[in-house]
Amino acid sequence: MPGHYPGKAVRVHSDRAINVSSNRVDASCMKAMLSAGMRQLTGASDDRDAWRQFISPDDTVGIKVNCSGAPEINSNPELVASIIENLLSLGLPPERLYIYDRFAYQMRIVNFETHVPKGVKIAAAESSRGSIAGYDPFTYVEVNFFGEEDTRSNLIRLVSEKFTKIINVPTMKEHRAAGVTGCLKNIAYGDFSNVARSHKREQSNTYSFIGTLASVEPLRSRTVLNVMDGLRSIWHGGPFLQDPRFLFYPKEIVVGTDPVALDHLLIDMIEAKRRQEGAPSIFDRSSAHLKFVHERDPNFNSFIREPGHVQYASELGLGIYDKSQIHEKAIEL
Repeated sequence: MPGHYPGKAVRVHSDRAINVSSNRVDASCMKAMLSAGMRQLTGASDDRDAWRQFISPDDTVGIKVNCSGAPEINSNPELVASIIENLLSLGLPPERLYIYDRFAYQMRIVNFETHVPKGVKIAAAESSRGSIAGYDPFTYVEVNFFGEEDTRSNLIRLVSEKFTKIINVPTMKEHRAAGVTGCLKNIAYGDFSNVARSHKREQSNTYSFIGTLASVEPLRSRTVLNVMDGLRSIWHGGPFLQDPRFLFYPKEIVVGTDPVALDHLLIDMIEAKRRQEGAPSIFDRSSAHLKFVHERDPNFNSFIREPGHVQYASELGLGIYDKSQIHEKAIEL
């Protein structure tokens, strides 16, 4: 990160991507959207040529999904299946493809197995909540936020020991502490243990912690592509509130190698939706809008959100935040 195409973001939208009334994703439309995004990003005229820029037949690939908002907001299996289809076309055997996340119980809700070929591995760092065997004891970030007993966050073992490439497939949503959950938070908090301690109190530590984790090697250099899933989104209370009042359907994906640039577009999307709904900005830091409950009133939040973590990550060299230097291409299918 920021990869081959710093500052470049390709947004692909289709009204056919998801049927709102039935909540069903159109798999063929999803495939066409991914193809259009990858060709536009790379300039390739052929899907395989596009994917060859990032993946070789010798790679072992981890597909980092996000299941923390399942069953409403998660990396859609139809998108993940389309990514896998393209990887298989390069000659990778299914046994060297891994769909992974931190928590097994969340992955079971999404049920990726029924959408992908036999042999593709479904892997969780924690088969039971709090288990540590799936984390690398030698690769970690140590920081003391509030005098907690465990001050260490360890990298998922598969990332340090198995994968040669990672494709990041985050969701596009608001987050009560970080402001948004996009590329950076999915690759950072989704690849390390013991991260929720950063937002135990109203003043969180997400501002610097997200970029710090995303910068750790080999996670940073092995993450070669981001395919951000914005078919469904949530503009308040994310990711666990699951109140239908806050769900909306952007019906888009965003493709790029620069997680900062893509997350800046996500911030813009959430901010626009909150303005439309008459809700405070995610940049609002007023104590008048703090309330320590699960927020069913969009005027209140348990934390002072830290969407500034995206700009902070740019200062660590993870991508381009300056909007004047972000090259955004919008495609309508």
